[in-house]
Amino acid sequence: MPRGRERQSAVHAAAPAVRLALRVMWSHLLLLVALLAVLPAPGQAVQTFSASPSFAIDYATGTFVRDGVPFRYVAGTVHYFRVPRAYWADRLRRLRAMGANVVQTYVEWNSHEPEPEEYRFTGEQDLEAFVLEAQRQDLLVILRTGPYMDAERELGGLPYWLLSEDPQMALRTSDQGFLRRVDRWFGVLLPKLKPLLYENGGPIIMVQVENEYGSYKACDFVYLQHLHELLRDHLGNSTVLFTTDGNSQANLHCGKIPGVYATVDFGPGTNVTAAFATQRLFEPRGPLVNSEYYPGWLDHWGYPHSTRATDAVVHTLTEMLEAGANVNVYVAHGGTSFGFSAGADLPENYRPCPTSYDYDAPIAENGYLTDKFFAMRNASLPFVAGAAPPPPPPQPTVRAYGAVPLTASAGLLATALRTGPAPVPSDDALTFEQLRQAYGFVLYSHTVAGVHSDPVLLNVTGLRDRGYVFVNGRPAGTLSRSEDIYQMPVTVANGSRLQLLVENQGRICFGNFMNDIKGIVSPAFLGSERIMGWEHTSMPLNNTQLPKIERLLEQKPLGHPHVAPAFFTGTFDLPSDVDVDSPTDTFLRLDGWHRGVAFVNGFNLGRYWPVQGPQVTLYVPGVLLKASNRLTLLELESAPCDTAASCQVTLTDTAEVNGPTPH
Repeated sequence: MPRGRERQSAVHAAAPAVRLALRVMWSHLLLLVALLAVLPAPGQAVQTFSASPSFAIDYATGTFVRDGVPFRYVAGTVHYFRVPRAYWADRLRRLRAMGANVVQTYVEWNSHEPEPEEYRFTGEQDLEAFVLEAQRQDLLVILRTGPYMDAERELGGLPYWLLSEDPQMALRTSDQGFLRRVDRWFGVLLPKLKPLLYENGGPIIMVQVENEYGSYKACDFVYLQHLHELLRDHLGNSTVLFTTDGNSQANLHCGKIPGVYATVDFGPGTNVTAAFATQRLFEPRGPLVNSEYYPGWLDHWGYPHSTRATDAVVHTLTEMLEAGANVNVYVAHGGTSFGFSAGADLPENYRPCPTSYDYDAPIAENGYLTDKFFAMRNASLPFVAGAAPPPPPPQPTVRAYGAVPLTASAGLLATALRTGPAPVPSDDALTFEQLRQAYGFVLYSHTVAGVHSDPVLLNVTGLRDRGYVFVNGRPAGTLSRSEDIYQMPVTVANGSRLQLLVENQGRICFGNFMNDIKGIVSPAFLGSERIMGWEHTSMPLNNTQLPKIERLLEQKPLGHPHVAPAFFTGTFDLPSDVDVDSPTDTFLRLDGWHRGVAFVNGFNLGRYWPVQGPQVTLYVPGVLLKASNRLTLLELESAPCDTAASCQVTLTDTAEVNGPTPH
């Protein structure tokens, strides 16, 4: 039911005669409004007058109702945390031009609370600013508050430190340790959202409870009901709450919450009638909703780029709209998992996700409007009531700034020891979580004692996720969780320095194995002898360590920088015809380079791995550039730097996320 607002009136301040006259006029006006409300125009349904903003479900008509009027949405997902803040308005404008009247986004807990009770709501984490920008672009908002979200992000958006505080914590359940931290987080988040609810004059019309919970093993109804009550306590009883699950009875059985509206998700080619029939088993009345309609799909390093044919996407979209359904396109614009924010999956083997979240979406990673965009716009326009969407904006400009020569500056091991915190000693290998490190690398060092066979088998079955092995500072080989390579022969002697540079390639974001501890998580062995006595040097490559590294790169070379792993750096100036106040986007192409991390002006663009594909180029937003720029690569495996002429990268105007792959 709509909730009225208290009216402020000047009546009580007027003279008695004036007050009487105003009361009469007011009563006549109310009567006229009431009469108009019950006298529909020919061919129109009766509409209910709403004195204040309201958004609800009308179970009698099977529709959403906005301000007393039936309402249907065509939405698109845009993740604020995958788009530079300077581009929020542009991406939302493009979404609106696609025909959408609603934007949907997740709330990413781990980016807002990176450490316990350390909250961030500024810059790219300014959720309130994103919601208000959506309102300025004539879009309503659907928020998916989690606490879990998936979205192919690190640990599905949950903070890594949950596993530091309790490695066995039963995530996404009524585990009391987990609930205490969720309660604390929601106690910070939800009061920020309440003023932005539609009933309070904001654009938020719906809020999701958890996310695709029916796909999780726990099936913990106590947990779901706790979240339901938590949201109601903070947001009130008027906000429409919903769940999202796959269109199967098994998924909806564990995902449905009493008193919360259940919706489904599915992609092109699905039998629309059957999919919504499944929703009807759990919601006999109310609007039909596909909360995640997939125009593309996610990628993994080493596997082909996922695509969906435009004709198939448009055909199923049209079927749903003709059935009167509400649809959210997941994703309309994917954006980029900058830094180390990309997650990983564990279908049969461990599969980390690439930096690009292109997703074969209608709006490409840099905002480019694809053929799919125009086809979906044309399909949705006849079905969306209200103001017509604006015409599509011009395509974004992209600049090929050309080749950037690089020089070897510092070996990685020497850099880690010079810029990282003091090594932490321990008999047993410590995990990232025990070291209170979220992302990046940890250098595990051990001094060999005694005589071993030559070679001796190094066995690190607890490796999470990729390990570069060194003996006395020289590369000896690579261990890999994704390829199930946990052991290798090494040649060591008494006193040899054995080191493993271990990389977190992304915590698992979906499925039943969420407690994805990183580093060396179980004993390692040389032959039959358990390795005891480690030193741990953290290398998170975060905002604390990066400035130290940049200063170090300006000094003389350290170690053997011509041999990877090492840092390589170079500078480039923008051409004179480029506006330095609004530089143009570009793409970083890394032909000849193997695997590593790229930085522009101290900003972590993300991982590159062109020899595995499918992603070959990295997106470089122009907002990161200035008149003179520094480009730095941490190349982990092999650099094309035998000659100065070959030691370079290229800034091109062409993206490539569909390169060759080994699988």
